Amino acid sequence: MQHPLAVAIVSLAAAALATAAGAAPSYSVTGHIKADDGGWDYASFEPAHGRVFVSRSAGAVTVVDVGAKTASTLTIPGSGRMHESLPLNRGALLLVTDGTANVAHLIDPVSGASVADVPTGTKPDAAVFDPASGLALVMNGKSGDVTFIDPVAHAAVATVAVGGALEFAAVDGAGKAFINIEDQNQIGVIDTKARTLVGHYALAGCDSPSGLAYAPIGTTRGAGVLIAACANKVAKVVRAADGHDVATLAIGAGPDAVIYDAARKLAFIPCGRDGVLEVIAAADAEHIAIVQIVTTQVGARTGAVDPATGALYLPTAQFPPPAPGGGRPTPLPGTFEILVVTPGG
Repeated sequence: MQHPLAVAIVSLAAAALATAAGAAPSYSVTGHIKADDGGWDYASFEPAHGRVFVSRSAGAVTVVDVGAKTASTLTIPGSGRMHESLPLNRGALLLVTDGTANVAHLIDPVSGASVADVPTGTKPDAAVFDPASGLALVMNGKSGDVTFIDPVAHAAVATVAVGGALEFAAVDGAGKAFINIEDQNQIGVIDTKARTLVGHYALAGCDSPSGLAYAPIGTTRGAGVLIAACANKVAKVVRAADGHDVATLAIGAGPDAVIYDAARKLAFIPCGRDGVLEVIAAADAEHIAIVQIVTTQVGARTGAVDPATGALYLPTAQFPPPAPGGGRPTPLPGTFEILVVTPGG
């Protein structure tokens, strides 16, 4: 017999979907952009020049020109496994976290030329830009701390201990940063101006939170919700101000990112194991709901959104049948691509 909580979650999601579906555009896969083979991690969008950056496993970054629908590769000599490629300074600088060398590479996003290598903690992973402090924050997954990097001075200016295995982070634009703590099922909260840890939020019912996004609600700066993607096929929604539980949504398996589109007030969770993209209405804290489930492709677990067009770009590849014992399979040669998912009427 199905667990009563699971039935309640699905029923609530279905009811909310029926209510809110008419307010959201309908999304579908409309394009495929081929790129060089290899593993990948996070993606980011740089609006000034219309580029998507995808961090690659073997010391490289894939750069997608969304206008031309073409992809090229930036190779960073002497680098290791890349996790995040974060555009800074209006696209004039690219911060790339290197989980092998324990540095953040600052490079020219056109030529790939090195600007500086900034030491971080152990296994730097996700990174976000905080407009309140003007600094980039790098989440160090193994050492459990956050490195603050000045993108103008090209230097680390602070380190804040959070504890635990850190995953993705989000900022509210008003001086707070929120970091998923994967092994503790919590969100750590940092005051970015004071550069101090100010609290933790428990994520009840969430196992191994990975992707995280902040969705503003209303017009008050800093008022909004946090949406965390969990490994046990739910997304937890909590109030950013105090961690109060807002909603639990049933999602697919294998999420690794939550992507927020501020223009359309929608959040997206790509679920790589099931090959689906959850579309979540996030304009009203009282009616957070999944409004569409888009079939994408197995492996599509991260991505980025173009705020102007609403198009999403999801890196993925084709895979052989899973081997006994689990584990992430190796992509088939010649199959890596960026899925383009666009809103319709």
